[in-house]
This record gives sequence, structure tokens and C-alpha cells, in this order.
Amino acid sequence: MNRARRTRIVATLGPASNSPGMVRALAEAGVDVFRLNFSHGSHEDHAAALKAVRGAEMAVQRPLGVLADLQGPKLRLGRFGEGGIDVAPGHRMRFDLDPAPGDVTRVQMPHPEIFAALRAGMALLIDDGRVRLRVIEATGQWAEVEVESGARLSDRKGVAVPDAIVPVSALTSKDREDLKFALRIGVDWVALSFVQKPEDMAELRRIVNGRAACLAKIEKPQALQSLDAILDYCDGVMVARGDLGVEMHPEDVPVAQKQILRAARQRGVPAIVATQMLESMTSAPAPTRAEASDVANAVYEGADALMLSAETAAGLYPLEAVSIMNRIAERVERDPLWPGLMDAEHAGMEIEDVDALVAAARKASEASATACMVVFTTTGGTARRMSRERPLQPILVLTPDPDTARRLALVWGLEPRLGRQPESLESLTDDAVQAATLYRLAEPGQRILILAGTPFGAPGAANLLRLARAGAAGH
Repeated sequence: MNRARRTRIVATLGPASNSPGMVRALAEAGVDVFRLNFSHGSHEDHAAALKAVRGAEMAVQRPLGVLADLQGPKLRLGRFGEGGIDVAPGHRMRFDLDPAPGDVTRVQMPHPEIFAALRAGMALLIDDGRVRLRVIEATGQWAEVEVESGARLSDRKGVAVPDAIVPVSALTSKDREDLKFALRIGVDWVALSFVQKPEDMAELRRIVNGRAACLAKIEKPQALQSLDAILDYCDGVMVARGDLGVEMHPEDVPVAQKQILRAARQRGVPAIVATQMLESMTSAPAPTRAEASDVANAVYEGADALMLSAETAAGLYPLEAVSIMNRIAERVERDPLWPGLMDAEHAGMEIEDVDALVAAARKASEASATACMVVFTTTGGTARRMSRERPLQPILVLTPDPDTARRLALVWGLEPRLGRQPESLESLTDDAVQAATLYRLAEPGQRILILAGTPFGAPGAANLLRLARAGAAGH
């Protein structure tokens, strides 16, 4: 079962979609990676969902990835005596560490780490930015604030500090337990929320220790300031526009999206565009025209994957949301202008031999006789490098490792499949030709480009480029 598009689709599982039948239907409709959102649901729910994905994988006969999305630190206000207070611009009050119920003069903010970071003049955003405050004075125990906009503060609303790096670990105690569980059940990707600095991702990588691929969610302005250093520790990255849009001005979010996608493309790091892509489809059977354009623009920008959140987790039309996202991506990729956009940007040549080999393969693939490329890989590194070049031919990836195949399900243009480890140049060519024919990626007589590394089975970069013809194994 091949995709008729290169852009991949990530769908969040939840009450509306986690039954085995629906998971299979979503995979058939176009989902490549399923997201388990650990902000909601029990461990038992997530284990059942992963089992359903593995069942769907067998049914559709293509690898399906599973992404565990950790909740991350949630900074919140305390409680009010009456559940909340009405405020107006100019209203002043104090935030402190006292757990007593709040009123119009003060309320608890049970996070000493926030007070440690606050300085006079900084902004505080409450309830996803619905209330904006300005810090007048701050100490390590309290802060005097003034309301700039908004009308109501209520119990346990979230707090964001866009002007400072809050000295808090991106991995909470809940995240650590969730991560331990996710690795035990065998997820393929782990996403870390509210990454602020490279050390956050370094800590995740130390714990994961190769048992899954690690992805950074960029949803804090501070992360943009250290983006290159954060990407050093990433196997993938997500443009998490929801929380990013809370702490940034709306006009800055599209620019940030392009900045992240461009940096990730240069590194060969797969990038997901997420949040509110088809938001109206949580309750409507069709998207707005603006949402359709948003999805299309992400495809034109060369994003590896697009993500659905509430649309599939809790919406009324999960299958329709996946189907329309699939159709939009397919339509964009048929646009005569789209190939030129994909070819407009290539990463600079690096010193490694594999980069020269990949560049040569991309150039050779431009010949009209070339039907597809076949990449043999153990870890997936060569396949990701090939994807970075955005060739228009399908990239069939053969690996003996199911974990590698599932991780590559997120990457632009790759068709990962399980295949045996070649034992010789002859078996390499035979296997490539047979697989390209089996998966209907090449017709008899068409050219196939084969990339592999020798010695076979040893992890490392590709050092071999061969040409073969479908129906003519051994040549």
C-alpha cells in the first residue's frame, strides 16, 4: 500500500478514534504516524491504542509509526475563594506562594522557579493569553502585576512567561513515568514539550538511549533563539503553533514556522507542522477555505508531516479530517509549480562521502527513465539524507529492522518496508529490482537507482550507487 503523496500525516488518537476498526480505517485513509497524547488518557488507554496500531499495520502492510507526546511542565495559578475574579486593564494584584484561596488582591502562583525568572517589565500570559499582565515589581517570593488586557482570572489557569527562560526541567516526574511506560510498550518516537534549551533535549536523549527517536516540540520563543543547538540533539522537530502562538504575536508565528522548517531541512531532520490545521472539523464535516490553504501552504513549504490533534482525537469527523488532508496534500503535489519549490533549496555539501553520493543520486534521478530509488539501510541515516534532497521519484527504503522502518514512516517521500540484509552485490540488485516491482514503483525496463553501504549489515553511511532495470535483475 503506497502513498500517492510524499508529505506524511500524523493523527492523534483519542476517544473518537482509538478503536481497532477506526485505527485501521485511518491508516487506510492516509495516516502514517499515530500520536499518543500523554496529556490525556491512562497508560492502559495508550497501550490499547498502540496494540490497535500494530494490528492496523499488519492489515495495511506498511510500517506505521507511533509517537508518544509527553505533557511537559504545566505552570498554573492557584485557586480563588470564589472560583475566579473579574479584572480590567489597570487592575493591580500580587502573585505569591501562599496556598490560601485568592481574591481580587492576590492569588497563589505555586512556582518558585517563575519568581526566580521574573523581572520588572516582563509580560505574563494567563489562560492561553486571554489575560495579559505586566510585572511591576518582583522578588523570589512574590510579584506585583498589572492587568493590560483581559476580563477574568479563574482557578488553575495556565501561566506563560514569554520574556524569560524559566529554570524548570522540561521533564516532570509525570513525564518520566510516562516516558518509562512509553519505552516499555515500544513507541517509535518520543516528543518533548516546552523545550527551551539544548539541555532539555540532551536529557531526553540520555534517558531514551536509542530506544526511540527523539523529537523537540518548538512552542517557546526561547527555543527559537537556540534552534540550531537544539536540533543537534533532535531526530525530529515539531512546529507546535498552539502554544507558540500564545507567547508570540500572531504575525510572528508564520515566520517562525518557516524558520524552523528551513533549519530542519538543512539538517535533514524531519519536521511536523501541527495545531489547528483543520480545527473546524472537530465539529464540521468539511474544513474552512483558510484551513485548506494552511494545509496546502505547509506542503508547499516542504514540511515532512502535517498533524491532526483534536480533529481525530475527539472530533466528530476523524476519518473525514484525514481524508481531506490526504486529498489536499495529493493535489498540491500535482501542481506543476510544486517540483520547482522542492528543488529550490538543497543543503550544502558536507565533507562526508555519503553526501556526495546522495547528491549524485538526486542528479541521476532527474532522468525521465528513472522510476524510483531503492535505499538499503540499517539505521535510516542514508534514507533521511536522500529525503532531504526532495527527489520527485519514490524512495523505497529496505531495512531488516522494523524499528527503523516505523521511525522512517514520518519522513518525507520515504516508503519504508522490511527487507533482508543483502549478502552480495548480486543479491542487492536482485532484491532492489524485485521489491520495486512488487510494490509497483517500477515497470519492466524502467531505471532504478540503488543506494547501499558496504560491508553489508554494518551500520554506517552509504558508499555504493548502482543502476538497474526493472525486470532485469543482476544488471
